[in-house]
Amino acid sequence: MSRITVHTPQSAPEAAKPFLENALKANGYIPNLLGALANAPAALETYLTVSGLNGKAELSLAEREVVQLIAATQHGCGFCVAGHTAVGLNKARLAQDVVDALRAGHTLPDARLEAVAAFAREVIATRGNVSDETYAAFQAAGYTQGNALEVILGVSLATLCNFANVFARTELNPELAKYRWQGLAG
Repeated sequence: MSRITVHTPQSAPEAAKPFLENALKANGYIPNLLGALANAPAALETYLTVSGLNGKAELSLAEREVVQLIAATQHGCGFCVAGHTAVGLNKARLAQDVVDALRAGHTLPDARLEAVAAFAREVIATRGNVSDETYAAFQAAGYTQGNALEVILGVSLATLCNFANVFARTELNPELAKYRWQGLAG
């Protein structure tokens, strides 16, 4: 059970209602993350705004989803792993073996995506103090200085979402149940 209220458009603070109504129209349901964030309308608006900005990055949707899944697994956010597994498979068209590797914390079978994953892992682990070697490998895979900052943008978005969900103990929506994640092994 969630530790904080998961709002609907009817119960949400007035400033959060339009965001929840838009999510319902766009998805056919309101992800519980948004219902939880509605307790602080500024947090909900920040999440949605930064999500929209992240969507404008030069990184592809697949690359952005790699960042989101790395962050969610590293931060232990089961809700976010489930949600980004659904997006990764169904919208970004990531291969099942790539998603399985991301969920398990393993090296990715795609070298270019692994460069993104390794960079994102190190951004999180070192709070941005990425080694010259990891950065060089990222650039050797064809990524730019701007792409490096876009990975950091994605990590910032994930941090808000991951930490809010872990704090709230947000329950999975039924629509995400088949993507449930039990955590990284050992």
